[in-house]
Amino acid sequence: MKRFKITFFLLLGMLATVSCTKDFLDAELITEVTDENFYRTPQDADAALVGVYDGMQAAVGGVGGLSYPLASMILSDNMYGGTGNADTFTFQAVDEFDISRSPTDANLYEPLWVAYYRGIYRANVLLSKMDQIDWSENPEKRNQVESETRFIRAYLYFQMVKLWENIPLLTEASSENMPQATPEEVYSVIAEDLSFAAENLPAVAYNTVQPGRVTKWAAKSMLARVYLYYTGYYSASDLVGLVSQSEALQHLEDVIQNSGHGLVADYATLWPAASLDNFAGENNQEIVFSVKHTFTSDYNGNTDGNHWMVMLGMREFTQYPYANGWGVTVTEELYDAYNPADTRREASIIAVEEEDISFDKIQSQREYTGYYSKKYTPLATEDGGSLAVELGGTDFMIGQFQDFYVVRYADVLLMAAELGSSNAQAYFDQVRERAYQDDFTSLTLTQESLQKERRLEFALEGLRYWDLLRRGVSEAAAEIAVSTTVLNGGVEAQKTISASNIQTTRGLQQIPNNQITLSDGVLVQNPGW
Repeated sequence: MKRFKITFFLLLGMLATVSCTKDFLDAELITEVTDENFYRTPQDADAALVGVYDGMQAAVGGVGGLSYPLASMILSDNMYGGTGNADTFTFQAVDEFDISRSPTDANLYEPLWVAYYRGIYRANVLLSKMDQIDWSENPEKRNQVESETRFIRAYLYFQMVKLWENIPLLTEASSENMPQATPEEVYSVIAEDLSFAAENLPAVAYNTVQPGRVTKWAAKSMLARVYLYYTGYYSASDLVGLVSQSEALQHLEDVIQNSGHGLVADYATLWPAASLDNFAGENNQEIVFSVKHTFTSDYNGNTDGNHWMVMLGMREFTQYPYANGWGVTVTEELYDAYNPADTRREASIIAVEEEDISFDKIQSQREYTGYYSKKYTPLATEDGGSLAVELGGTDFMIGQFQDFYVVRYADVLLMAAELGSSNAQAYFDQVRERAYQDDFTSLTLTQESLQKERRLEFALEGLRYWDLLRRGVSEAAAEIAVSTTVLNGGVEAQKTISASNIQTTRGLQQIPNNQITLSDGVLVQNPGW
């Protein structure tokens, strides 16, 4: 998949700007590939689709710092911004919903914003060429390519609309200065794209499809997730009139009955650092959809790696199997939320004292709690080196290669339970029984117990914040708000997250000020930023 990356990137270019137009023209002279002579055969479509996947990969994993997965984690009540005690307060501005914490960060999310629109541009170009391609030799291929492309466009737009709500909506390749669309308009495109993919992708077992490719089951699962978020955050009865509760549930029941997906027996084996030699692999039966990464990133435009994961490693400290990183910290409150008999606690969280880790960089760490992410953390070799570098990565900062799990089968079960399946209690019990093993006892399913279970099951995977927001901004603000003591450089300091900041922003994020300026004021900043 990676071999076609550079050629295709040059072919499609980016959103049209003066700076990238010259590059695009240069590429035409070198490759002699144009819109007119490229999109002709299903093979051309396959190659273009690789570029669409690559655009998604770059947006989700190739943006260092404030990527969507990392922002989703630190915005919740599971993590603090952390990082170095001498660093800027960029991540504190995010997790405290307060730009005054780092006033110079007027463009917190600009690399992510740009990466999203590059990815969407690629998808829109390919969709616009579907009628130009000769599908006569393989007529079924059209639906396959169109479905995967529309899923990716929907997935990117879903991230964007949750982060910023008010975004330009482009469904054609365009460089026009577009005004912000309403959230209903954006969600209509998302729902239509996912519904198309759910209907048109083949109903085959997940393990007959190339790992990393979009499946019918991924589309159905994502459609249910979008339904739950939209109806929760906007207090709506359905998904923009296009998907009802019963339809969302039916999609999930189809995944449960027919996809071949299931839970792995041991929760820890989902995560490399928690299982090591027993790791189930990144294409195991539980992974309904993931964004694939490799260690091959470089500083010349190859962004195949997981570039945000280094932020979650222990601050400047390595002790096998954990390699060093930049020190985003896990809250003590999350660790304490687990029952000691729950196997997910040890699989999810690096506990410095409990694991007898000789961490000696407290002087360098801001917002030290004694806890870090184990699910997504850089890995070390036994001699203390970086596993990413040993495998051939350029360096430990951009060489991290762990896939980002977008949807796990456990989420399918809990979403179906939440949507009122007749098997709701059984689905709930399946997830909990794996977590507690021999210590399992049944717990009555309620909305409260379900939401608590979601937090414990998906901690540090980027779902918790959005689960809180869909319960209402006020409830999310109350859960996230905190006034507690942390260690900044080894000295006790107060950590405060104000509920009023979350309510003022409605949980939305800063639109990059550069983008507002470039739009000549067509774009309007979100409240509170």
